Amino acid sequence: MSKRDYYEVLGVNNGASSDEIKKAYRKLALKFHPDKNLNDKNSEERFKEVSEAYDVLSDQKKRQMYDQFGHSANQGGFGAGFGSTAGAGGFQDLFNDVFGDFFGGQRGRSRDPKRQRGADLRYSLNITFEEAGSGVEKQINFMRNRSCNTCKGTGSKSGEEPGMCNQCGGSGEVRFQQGFFAVSRPCPQCQGEGTVIKNPCSVCRGARLVSTPTKLEVSVPAGVSTGQRLKLKEEGDGGPQGGPSGDLYVVIQLVNHPLFERQEDDIVFEVPLSFPEATLGTEISVPTLNGTALLKIPAGTPSGKTFRIKGKGFPHLGGYGTGDLFVRTIIDIPHSLNSEQKDLLKKYEAASISSHGETPLKKDFKEKIKNMKRTT
Repeated sequence: MSKRDYYEVLGVNNGASSDEIKKAYRKLALKFHPDKNLNDKNSEERFKEVSEAYDVLSDQKKRQMYDQFGHSANQGGFGAGFGSTAGAGGFQDLFNDVFGDFFGGQRGRSRDPKRQRGADLRYSLNITFEEAGSGVEKQINFMRNRSCNTCKGTGSKSGEEPGMCNQCGGSGEVRFQQGFFAVSRPCPQCQGEGTVIKNPCSVCRGARLVSTPTKLEVSVPAGVSTGQRLKLKEEGDGGPQGGPSGDLYVVIQLVNHPLFERQEDDIVFEVPLSFPEATLGTEISVPTLNGTALLKIPAGTPSGKTFRIKGKGFPHLGGYGTGDLFVRTIIDIPHSLNSEQKDLLKKYEAASISSHGETPLKKDFKEKIKNMKRTT
């Protein structure tokens, strides 16, 4: 039986790009892979056909040969031929390039375990509003993995060098058959390192790292807010066999304030005023992030009135200027009065009506009620 045109096999035109060819191959190879179509002879043949087509069309030289001579290029006189493993690592590399770890394979040893990076760590740091407003130095205490001093990070007793892994022969990987292909995986015995520790260190038990109590000084800049992270480079877990350390991320958590509420870089809080203070006016001392400020309350201040004190909020993190402080008034109405206080209030009410009539708000309210009655 004559072979089908390779472009036809992959369902692409003869001007298709390398990415289009790879995409078409991946789709068809996944569809007809023997592991997904057990005991299906037709799928097995299609998979071989698709793989052969990709082997040729994905290689620039082979593709040029095929475009010029067709399937005859596979016959004598044309170099290694389409089925050759010459060139860029053979078809096993081609398979790994397209599928990556889809079937559990690994294209060579993509990492050097001796230089593996340590894990990143996270630390939650509680600070007060006042500390966030001015910036603060904080000492933190935590545990992290560091190289074992007893074995100098080798994991072996008395610093002995690890021996070669018998299962993988020191390569760090084992091969097994996956359908038609030999797929590589990290060796389960040595975890891909190629060596095994015969006499583990009595302290780290071969882990090379030990959990170590650590104290660090952390500089918290002014203006930070909840959820922001400070990155301390290479202050995380150490890497195995002297690999680079991971990073430590300090996550800021502002402790709730008894008075203040933060709104971005502004601060809002409520201050109670007595009825005489609100009516006659007064001057009060209000708290801020760094002390107190005087606030003048004009006569006739209603409940809910908001006053702004500029520059008394949080500093803008990484920029210039600060937020503001907003003070909202609440009229503190007494819940119980003695007889003398009641008499005084009644006299005040009578005197107010006789001299000024009803207050503007009451007048407006009654007028609205009258209008409602006229329209119903």
